[in-house]
Amino acid sequence: MQLNSIEVQPTKPAAAPAGFTLIELMIVVTVICVLALIGYPMFVDQVRKSRRADAIAALNRVAQAQERWRANNPTYSNSLAPGALNVPNPSSGYYTLAVATDAATAARRYVATATAAGSQAADSRCASLVMTMDAGNLSYGSTGSATAAQCWNR
Repeated sequence: MQLNSIEVQPTKPAAAPAGFTLIELMIVVTVICVLALIGYPMFVDQVRKSRRADAIAALNRVAQAQERWRANNPTYSNSLAPGALNVPNPSSGYYTLAVATDAATAARRYVATATAAGSQAADSRCASLVMTMDAGNLSYGSTGSATAAQCWNR
């Protein structure tokens, strides 16, 4: 008696569906939106803070130019023009420089201001940075909701 052998083929498992379901996709989109809502304002704030460094550097150039001017003249200059201090406004366009002196106190005092311009004008924390030289003493100020120390990173 001979036994017939029957070969049994293993069945292949059903193929898993490829791709994402709509619910999985919506969860991913929701997570990305939440991260963007948290991250974007923080990013914008950091960009504004980094632009303030440009204004601070420009005000320091004004202070150096004023001291060079004062070494050769009896008073501080009230002009940033080429004939006077020759300090250009920052090329970035995010701040505008101004310098002011009073005729009565020009021999010892000036005020240099960097005012936010362009898209930086939305910076309500530090709308302008003010550097005042009075009788050899520099003082730093600002306008806006932040303190001068926060705006000047001191």
